[in-house]
Amino acid sequence: MTKRELDRILMTMLQSHEGVSDLNLTVGKPPQVEASGQMVPVLFDPPIPVLTAYQTEILALMLLQDDRRLIESLLREGSCDLSYALEGVARFRVNIFSQRGYYSIVLRKLETRIPTVEELKLPPVFYKMAEGKNGMILVTGATGSGKSTSLAALLDIINKQKSVHVITLEDPVEYIHTHNKATFNQRELGMDFDCFANGLRASLRQAPKVILVGEMRDRETVEIGLCAAETGHLVLSTLHTIDAGQTINRIVGMFEQEEEKQIRIRLAETIRWIVCQRLLPNEGGGRVAALEIMGSNLRIKEVILNGESEGKTFQDIINDSKAFGMQTFDAHMVSLYEQELIDEDTALAYASHRSIVSRGIDSIKGARGEKTTDIEGLSVDTEYEKRLI
Repeated sequence: MTKRELDRILMTMLQSHEGVSDLNLTVGKPPQVEASGQMVPVLFDPPIPVLTAYQTEILALMLLQDDRRLIESLLREGSCDLSYALEGVARFRVNIFSQRGYYSIVLRKLETRIPTVEELKLPPVFYKMAEGKNGMILVTGATGSGKSTSLAALLDIINKQKSVHVITLEDPVEYIHTHNKATFNQRELGMDFDCFANGLRASLRQAPKVILVGEMRDRETVEIGLCAAETGHLVLSTLHTIDAGQTINRIVGMFEQEEEKQIRIRLAETIRWIVCQRLLPNEGGGRVAALEIMGSNLRIKEVILNGESEGKTFQDIINDSKAFGMQTFDAHMVSLYEQELIDEDTALAYASHRSIVSRGIDSIKGARGEKTTDIEGLSVDTEYEKRLI
């Protein structure tokens, strides 16, 4: 297989449906794409009813391009990450991994243009986040929930407003930031540095004001990230956690029990914002982000220091701090329903607390004059007391 043939296959898959976000090549299935959150097969001429182990291995080798480091990583760890470009068309973040002795490939399409906060329908508090001078901002969520895109939009605000040096450490580089007011140096794992911890340690000698770390994967990276945040840098990164409370617990859990008190003190002093994301199917097609946003104040610092307790949970404080730009998943879910961006079933399916979202939806329905229940035909039994006599 030649590179031209590989590009033709990827181009066919990319153009097969509207809203393609991922290309999926798995043994025993036809080539598939994920469009608007749904996996759909791609029609080829001649047709490819199912992919064989030989075909996926050949495609994987073409994508690896004889890179010894990537091949060693795939053989030793069972997976590897890389980037691939269709010149002038699209860039992809690629993961090749083994399963049941075969190779599978997932290519995530990377947008060439950085979307704005308004286009992503992110809340205006993102502009407040971009004003930060130091500390740590974490964007969390499951794989594919849009963390990198939200961080790119945040960095774009900084790029337009501040004359600062920005260093990004990514795996791989996803969005290409052009120099505007800010000066960008974007480094890719494997090509420009060997691991996040070493890349982050080196960045402290490169005079940045803002550092983006693609992912806080281990204790060492977190440790250096905290040091950077404590010494006057604004550190942006991601974690695979579902809400603000779990994010704090995940970081604390990376350290030994005897270090817990100290790490809680450091987190309380450095955490500026935690943004947790979930992608929901949009009513009009496509997807929309639901966000939980937690900022830092005296009450939040106290809970980080001492842990959550009855009446002192992150959720309670976020609910009480709406005026400062904070919001829970459930409140945002109700808001998205009110804006008719998602339907009731979606809101309830993705809710953290179904009862809270259900009450919010009923309130909106009541204000609109809509029915809040399917139960009909109820009436007062006026003969009940007579029957008792």
